Amino acid sequence: MEQNLAVGLDIGTTKIVAMIGRKNEYGKVEILGIGKSKSLGVHRGVVNNITQTIQSIQLAIQEAEAAAATKIVGVTVGIAGQHIRSLQHSDYITRADSETVIDEDDIDRLINQVHKLVMLPGEEIIHVLPQEYKIDGQAEIKEPIGMYGGRLEANFHVVVGQVSSIRNIGRCVKSAGLELEGITLEPLASANAVLSQEEKEAGVALIDIGGGTTDLAIFRDGIIRHTAVIPFGGNVISEDIKEGCSIIEKQAELLKIKFGSAWPGENKDNEIVSIPGLRGRDPKEITLKNLSKIIHARVVEIIEQVYVEIKNYGHEEQKKKLIAGIVLTGGGAQLKHLKQLVEYITGMDTRVGYPNEHLAGDSDDAITSPLFATAVGLVMDGLKRQERVKAEEVIEEIVEEVIETTIEETIEEEDEVVQPVIKQKRSFLDALTERVKDFLDNAE
Repeated sequence: MEQNLAVGLDIGTTKIVAMIGRKNEYGKVEILGIGKSKSLGVHRGVVNNITQTIQSIQLAIQEAEAAAATKIVGVTVGIAGQHIRSLQHSDYITRADSETVIDEDDIDRLINQVHKLVMLPGEEIIHVLPQEYKIDGQAEIKEPIGMYGGRLEANFHVVVGQVSSIRNIGRCVKSAGLELEGITLEPLASANAVLSQEEKEAGVALIDIGGGTTDLAIFRDGIIRHTAVIPFGGNVISEDIKEGCSIIEKQAELLKIKFGSAWPGENKDNEIVSIPGLRGRDPKEITLKNLSKIIHARVVEIIEQVYVEIKNYGHEEQKKKLIAGIVLTGGGAQLKHLKQLVEYITGMDTRVGYPNEHLAGDSDDAITSPLFATAVGLVMDGLKRQERVKAEEVIEEIVEEVIETTIEETIEEEDEVVQPVIKQKRSFLDALTERVKDFLDNAE
């Protein structure tokens, strides 16, 4: 696989998507290939049959490889499921030397300290996301690097999941012959794909309605504030249609997609759809009004549960107000009249989010469907991770170069040992800053 390619693997309840992408010269993400397979062995976002999941992953990967004519080695995987919970945590470190400026190492030290938090048995930290920093009591600092200070504090949004579920996903990926490059929380991936920076600043709730779970991510002032995974999605709607109309699952799914609406008032009483009966039985006639009533009841339940989470965050307080309202994405967001229903229940502005915010202009319409929001977000995440690794490699190379030249110069000028080393150190720092700055400018 080429170095600058990244692969997102969205292991969902209804489908598994493998997506290969790279950055083009304008810094946008170009999707080279996409593979999709029916997800067997995943229930409500959690793997419950390893063998079937491995087969589904392999099918999706093969399809993506064929489309992009490249071999996939490593993937970035999304994680969801009802075992995910998030908590707020504050922590601090005391720096040995307050005369030097705060750098990456200090922040890494602080984040690593949070990673050592004692969790409930069987739980593991997936993400530690810094919110605001505090330096020597000065609050609301967004970017502490380069500032002076002795005590560095931060508020963190910590996302926690079940160890066994995370390990099962890892096992499926490895058994499918792939390397696990990273795990990302699915609502975070979807948010990166469909939200604009302005929305994140103003305050927005992203609701990703998948097959087995509905994920929520709340942003305010450009920072992630709250995440939750609700164990209901599009599948329970199909299940209700199946039970309510006494038809098979496949027909229920098709009915929902083709004729379903979240607003029963839209359908007239005489609109009827006829469904072929099973093996020689008479066809069934279903009124669209009844179909919409079944869908409406379940959707209202899902939205109300999400709204409870938004209230838990405290959106009714003035300083926590979500000015940009709600963005709906995921396969479930394609349901007719859902936007109006969500606005009616929550009283918040709503739009459907398409993952075209960061995609190259000539992307296929199929890829920019809300269905693929998580997969696009995972590809972006993989690309970001690669850039970080490259930056670290560049820094390591520079450090090695400088150490070598310092040693050589010191040996040459044995008499004036002290002088060149000090000078070299200064110029090393300058060189390092320059090179890293150049690299990051190019990367952007």
